[in-house]
Amino acid sequence: MSSLRNIISAVGSKVKVLPEVARALESGRPVVALESTIVAHGMPFPQNIELAKEVSNILRERGVIPATIAVKDGIFRAGLEPDELENLAMAGEENRAIKCSTRDLPLMASISNMRRSDETVHWGATTVAATMRLAHAANISTFVTGGTGGVHRGGELSLDISTDLIELSRTPVIVVSAGVKSILDVKRTLEVLETFGVPVGAWQSDEFPAFFSPSSGVKAPSRFDDAMSVASAYISGRELGMDSGMLVAVPNRDPAGENVEKAIKEALSEAEAAGIEGRDITPFILRLVNEKTGGDSLRSNVALVKNNAKVGADIAVAVSKLQFNSETTVQSIQLPDNPRDASLSFSASTFAPGKDSDKNDVKSRVVC
Repeated sequence: MSSLRNIISAVGSKVKVLPEVARALESGRPVVALESTIVAHGMPFPQNIELAKEVSNILRERGVIPATIAVKDGIFRAGLEPDELENLAMAGEENRAIKCSTRDLPLMASISNMRRSDETVHWGATTVAATMRLAHAANISTFVTGGTGGVHRGGELSLDISTDLIELSRTPVIVVSAGVKSILDVKRTLEVLETFGVPVGAWQSDEFPAFFSPSSGVKAPSRFDDAMSVASAYISGRELGMDSGMLVAVPNRDPAGENVEKAIKEALSEAEAAGIEGRDITPFILRLVNEKTGGDSLRSNVALVKNNAKVGADIAVAVSKLQFNSETTVQSIQLPDNPRDASLSFSASTFAPGKDSDKNDVKSRVVC
């Protein structure tokens, strides 16, 4: 089987990689993964499909191939055709899309073994966690989204913590977002990420952003001033054998942020009074906030996703350059011959794709 066919069939017969995406991966061109929950459930139709098209255009203008991650009739997908993307955008309001996190992936896969009596298309709209897992399986290292999940307010008592944080600790993908959603506990979220050993940095800022607002009042663990610094840190982590992902938090400087933050506090109180919790709280809050702000939250949401796409595209290009277009020095740790010798020695070797190895031999591995 050719390397291109290997990519298209990334994880057995369960994953389909769009041929355009497969060709890009095979040739070392940058690819950015996009989640499908934001399309199916993040905003109403037709704003969702309009945003999806705009984000794709932003990526392509920067030489990056977009790959929307989703589950279509039980088949894991990395990249969608335009008509499929539009079908997904309508599926949320038509109750044909299920919010799909990592734990749901094997359950969604079982759907492909069930014969349907009609031709209705059913979708698994992947969250940040599920998108990371499938993106990594398809060898995509950069992923752009809106906001990341985290520790819910009161999470120290409820233990309501997003799977996104768990996935960031075990799946080596760069996640570019506007920080954790502002309905969450930002400080505790960063503490959990620190415990899990996840590198976290704010984009050209010393303060960690809070989704709608560039300010959370919490200092960022680190700072990234350019795409190459993100790419270098990511490559270094992979060379060290680290399996964790990396969170790049991009401040949303849309002027509507302050108004939206006020509405969020009001919506949180209403959600608590109505007994809404778990996976239902985010869409409830976002919908209510949109009503309270007269559409400011939706406009701000669109603006931050597009801004994240620009940053993510630059990062993907930088990662591609380091991985495929230049020689990369690999540091390896060697144990001493004498076990009583406590010191470690470091040796450097040079890896240049296309010289001593076949750069077209791109392989994907199952991690779910």
